[in-house]
Amino acid sequence: MRARLLTLVVAALAATGLVFPASPATASTGGTADGNLHPNVGLIAFYDADGRFRCSATLVSPTVLITAAHCTSGTLGKTLVTFDSVIAEAPPSPLPVAADPSAGYTSAELAAAGYLSGTAYTHPQYSDFTDLRNWNDVGVIVLDAPVTTIAPAPLAPVGTADAIKQPRKTLFRAVGYGTEVRQPDSGPQKPVPMSYPLLRRYVDMPGQKITPQIIQTNGNEKDPFGTGGTCFGDSGGSLWLGSSIVGVTSYGYTANCRYIDGYQRVDIPVVRAWLAGFGL
Repeated sequence: MRARLLTLVVAALAATGLVFPASPATASTGGTADGNLHPNVGLIAFYDADGRFRCSATLVSPTVLITAAHCTSGTLGKTLVTFDSVIAEAPPSPLPVAADPSAGYTSAELAAAGYLSGTAYTHPQYSDFTDLRNWNDVGVIVLDAPVTTIAPAPLAPVGTADAIKQPRKTLFRAVGYGTEVRQPDSGPQKPVPMSYPLLRRYVDMPGQKITPQIIQTNGNEKDPFGTGGTCFGDSGGSLWLGSSIVGVTSYGYTANCRYIDGYQRVDIPVVRAWLAGFGL
């Protein structure tokens, strides 16, 4: 799935005149361990026809998490959900393997393993990375049972990002379970995305550009006004403006997660009209 999405993103951005390489955002570079600062941001894991994948998502009601459409489209079976801030300090991953990967997880096997379960839904106008003007890279997970111990995150009012006149002087915060970009413990010392530790992190980033569908940020830890950017595994994680969510992590321009990051806006009518069907 990830390789297929990479091809589509590159094609879509090239068609709009943006010629940088891009990839679906999946960890953070320069991120800070979150601890319990954003307890409503969780990790999700799921199967599709190409295997098992993970993303990030945020609880926005007791029964609904918001995430990216490319983290819900084509899902087989149930989606695993956990709000643990630290998943694993080192391999192996504790996430269970489905008894039948071709059918995905079942709610019974996830409950037996100690995880929450839910059903994935994808925005019906998701363009699958083919139309930047109608991106709609947003999905939801509807939980099988409500979460009553974590306060849901508020969604920003419609049009919040439109009121931002100087994106480059505005700080956004992204939260997710993406891989960390750092120098490996041995071998070549070029910073690369590292799978472990697997934990929730946050980064603060100045804005770069706002379109009717997308918020772009400067996701570079060397930016004098920011602390890093999103990377592999952060897909679907929340983009915060102040105390509310204005977007979800959608894509990045480079394989080493050190340039511009893109976020699907959730403060736009085409997204909110769909979310209203889930009680949001």
